[in-house]
Amino acid sequence: MTLGLILFLDAVRVLLPSLITIYGQAGDTPPEQLGLFAALWFVLPLLALLVPPRWALLGGAAVLAVGRVALQATDGGLPQLYVSGVSVTAAIVFLYGSAKLVAGPHARLALPLGLALSPALHLAIGHVDLVWRDGLLPWIPAVLAVGAFGWAVLGVTETADPAPGRLWFALGPALLLTGMFLGPSALIGNGVTPGDRVWPTLALLAALIVLALAGATGHPAQLAPILVIVAVWIAHDEGRLQVATLPVFAVGLGWCLRVAGDGPRGRRPGGALLAGMIVFFAGTFLYYAAYDTVIGFDNAYVVLALGVAVAATAVRLPDLPRGRPAVAAALAVLALWAVPKPSGTDSPGLAVDRDEFTLIAYNIRMGFGLSGTLDLDDIADWAASRKPDVVLISEVDRGWFLNGGHDDLDRIATRLGMHYHFAPAADELWGDAVLTNLPVRDIQSAPLVTAGYPTGAQAQTVLVEVGGRQVGIVNTHLQEPAIQSAALRAVTPMPPALIAGDLNLTPGDPAFAELLRRTGLTDPLTAFGDPPTSPADDPVRRIDHVLLSPGLTAVSAEVPRVPFSDHLPVVVRIRVD
Repeated sequence: MTLGLILFLDAVRVLLPSLITIYGQAGDTPPEQLGLFAALWFVLPLLALLVPPRWALLGGAAVLAVGRVALQATDGGLPQLYVSGVSVTAAIVFLYGSAKLVAGPHARLALPLGLALSPALHLAIGHVDLVWRDGLLPWIPAVLAVGAFGWAVLGVTETADPAPGRLWFALGPALLLTGMFLGPSALIGNGVTPGDRVWPTLALLAALIVLALAGATGHPAQLAPILVIVAVWIAHDEGRLQVATLPVFAVGLGWCLRVAGDGPRGRRPGGALLAGMIVFFAGTFLYYAAYDTVIGFDNAYVVLALGVAVAATAVRLPDLPRGRPAVAAALAVLALWAVPKPSGTDSPGLAVDRDEFTLIAYNIRMGFGLSGTLDLDDIADWAASRKPDVVLISEVDRGWFLNGGHDDLDRIATRLGMHYHFAPAADELWGDAVLTNLPVRDIQSAPLVTAGYPTGAQAQTVLVEVGGRQVGIVNTHLQEPAIQSAALRAVTPMPPALIAGDLNLTPGDPAFAELLRRTGLTDPLTAFGDPPTSPADDPVRRIDHVLLSPGLTAVSAEVPRVPFSDHLPVVVRIRVD
């Protein structure tokens, strides 16, 4: 069952981004249609109610095993979308059969272990799933995992004492919470140095070990709900869990699952599992849909609701917390919160004795290419071939579970060997970034006004030194360009300076002409053929720009045709006059 959970999450981390990039075409598909298509894979398992549990267990396991192997062979596109969808459905059917047949003591150990082991393995491979890796080597662990899973399933025998239904219900929201908070988001810290995450990594590993152990040890009855509620409140307030509060969440979640698994047998453990998976889907859809459409309330409340759902499964009237446990829990959280938060090693940068620099501006669409595959390494390798001094990237994801749980920025920066500066836009995990090894004299980020559009935007201002002179750079990704472009004048440094990024404006738009007039910038790409940048597979319009002030001259400019995003990058060689 633990291996089944791991394979299930493997498929989920492919299906969710495939829904966005392949079926949803990164926003071109109406959200209602996208939601119904996504819901299909979580509703179909309800048909398992019509078949014997043994059939559900074996049939679901067989399809999941075949699907996982097939996923390794897909290379994006519709095969990836549908194979991952079928695999998710099969995994839920398998778990339904497990809920009906697996003995309670085994389930109480296997579920927390699976919840901890999956993110631990994901961390061990750099948060880039084997599915996204080419060559023969990734096939070896994938096939071994599938073989071990099949062997374990054949050994399952029916029990007269399955785990209570509330444990199986809690699995759904617990899966989403661990995916959101026990992944790359826990490693971000406050640093700017790629790979400088030793302490956060050790803290995350410790939290995962605590999660697995808490499901089997301790005396959790009174404290379990308190710790989970405290942890999700912190996540609700800060957008993610900091290193110091990871143990609170891990202990609380593990103990909640343990308490939920104790007690008399439930009447419908299979139905409870299916209901929990509906909660998993609904929570995922509601939380992340808020960044593309107005849902009428703060999506942070979804996190609170998930925490309450898990905590409720661990509440027993005779064990309601009394004063001492509640005070002890509060003091423990305060002590952990007081631990200094990790910070990266800043660098003074490397001064260059020349008056030219190369800049890349690229909307990377969370690292997913035209076929829907994760192309972070390809992006970094291509960028390195251009020998850039400054790389500006937008739609940077630092751990959204919806996109599979990857830190795009750290992966790309590490491969490029460049320092980075992240600017949150939609939330603490999604935004824009500057990568450079030039000396950085100042860096700021200002939120841009909105008239109700749900996706946030910011303007990141950086002062770098080139040949002994300071150059101002504004890095942005406009969501409401007609309104937000007017605010760029106020954040643009004195010349020499430039504005670059996905402005969602074409040279023919009135707002674009007004932006040039207000800032005094020029559009150098018109002198280099006015190349379009979007969509990447058949570009017809230029919405990605590098605009220069007096004192800066474009020596060369191009828009290479690369398939690593739905946008094309802009590469400009700039001289400081």
